[in-house]
This record gives sequence, structure tokens and C-alpha cells, in this order.
Amino acid sequence: MTVKDTAAWLQERDHFLLLTHVRPDGDTIGSAAALCRALRALGKEAYLLENDGLTSTYAPYAEGLWAPEGYVPQYVVSVDIAVRNLFTEAAQPYRDRVDLAIDHHGSHEFFAAETCLEAESAACGEIVYAIIRELLPLTAEIALPLYVAISTDCGGFQYGNTTPRTHRIAAELMELVDVTEVNKALFRTKSRVRLAMEAWMVAHMELYDQNRVVVMQIPLALRREMQATEADIEELSALPVQVEGADCGITLRELREGVVKISVRTGPRVNASAVCAQLGGGGHKGAAGATVEGSLEQVKAAVLAAVEQVTQ
Repeated sequence: MTVKDTAAWLQERDHFLLLTHVRPDGDTIGSAAALCRALRALGKEAYLLENDGLTSTYAPYAEGLWAPEGYVPQYVVSVDIAVRNLFTEAAQPYRDRVDLAIDHHGSHEFFAAETCLEAESAACGEIVYAIIRELLPLTAEIALPLYVAISTDCGGFQYGNTTPRTHRIAAELMELVDVTEVNKALFRTKSRVRLAMEAWMVAHMELYDQNRVVVMQIPLALRREMQATEADIEELSALPVQVEGADCGITLRELREGVVKISVRTGPRVNASAVCAQLGGGGHKGAAGATVEGSLEQVKAAVLAAVEQVTQ
């Protein structure tokens, strides 16, 4: 469906439950929160489904929006979810009954009855912004989570997915809300634990392919030793590709023994989505991920082999 179609679809219905993905980031939470607030402003009943992976970084933007226990929706909408394996545990009962999916991932698997997909959008927040503009005027309450969604998914407007449209939308949102403190909290503040983890990752990084491929790891033992929270670990996947000369940054995070989360950030030479697709994941050309069974060494070998195959 187009943005206009999606807005009309939402306008004609009521009693919504919005789903966000596992290990929720600013885009899924901000987009869902903004859409939920917009639907409520239209006089509709709308809630977010609980997400036990939510960190303190993004929790404030969803405050007051969580569905009460036992809530039975008439319509289920997923926001920024490309594939079913990104559903939270709480969302599993809705795997086969999503009525509408709103997403910006080219690897989207079309699991919903209706889909609003714009793979060229820098963030799902850009799509939700356009949908909301079709429904009602923006308010500060809606603009704030939208700004969080868009700004975080393009790395504070530094990533290659940032477009002139991204800046135009952000400028409009900034007319409604002061984002000074939001920017400081999201992009210029790190815990001591986070800084220590970055130092360890840099000290133990590995370079491949004429130093163009950088691999950093987050072993489970490291997190336990440093008593790191999810908020300490957020966005560490952006670190490897910041190394001078790198155009492919790979982060391997050990979720639990025998299970590793892969995050790939790349430049034009390497298609991150193609790399992760070989490992059961997906995403965008410049940023993608997958969750793979195996040890850190086994998964590292698998992802390096995928990178080599994609860049041949």
C-alpha cells in the first residue's frame, strides 16, 4: 500500500496493537510511539505491545503507551519489522495475524495482510511521518518520538542513508520540539562501562582484506565482567566501520552460549544485506544483521566467508 492508502486504512479502523522488534532501537520505538499517539489523537484506541528488551535510552518515549494485560486488539500493526524472527516473545501469538506492516527494509518478507514498504526511506520514522501528515497536523507530542526514530537510524544524520528529505523532515520536527537534550543523550553521552567496552573492542579488533574489513567482538564474558546493561551495548555495531580505511565493519555479539548476533555496517563496496542474507538475516545495503548459532570463532569464519563471496 502507498502512504495515502495506509493512512486511509488506519482512518477506517480502530482498536490497534503496535508491535516493535527484538532489541528495540530508536526507530522501532519512536515510530511506533508516534503512530500510537497520532491514532489516539484521532480518538482511536491504540497501544504498544510490551517489549522486554527496551532499554532506559528509549523507554521514556513509549511511556504510557503499553497495552494492559489481556488487551485484545482488532488490528495488529508491526512497525520497523522486516522478518518474523525479529518478533519479540510477547509478539509470537501474532506471527500469522499481522494486519499491516510498516517498514523500510529491502529484505522485508511480506508476512502481513497489507504492507506499506518504502525501502528508500532512511528510517521507518520517515514513512510514519508521511502517514501521520495524511491523518492530522503534527504536534510536539508526536514530533519528539519521530525525531528520535529518524535521527537514530541515520546515526545523527551521518550515515549514508541520510537524504535531503531526511533533513527536511527533521527540520520540520525541530520547529515543534527542542531537541538539544535529546541529541546530547543519544549522540554525545556514554556511560563509563560503554567507554570501557569500546576500549576493549578496539584493543582486540581483527583486520582482514587489506585492513578494509574490521571485526570486533562482544563476548558474553566481557558483558558479565563489566556488568554491562543493554543500554551500554546499544549502537556498538557502529564502532568497527569507524576505523580508518575500513569499508566493512562487523560486530559479533554473543547473546548466549552458542548464539551470536552479527551486525554489519559497510560502504559501497560491500552489500551488508547480501552478506547477512547468506546467514539467515537481512537489512539494508549499508547496514544489516543476522543471528546465527555457533561459537564466536565459527560465526566469525562464516561471516568472513560471506563477505568474501559477496565482494568477489
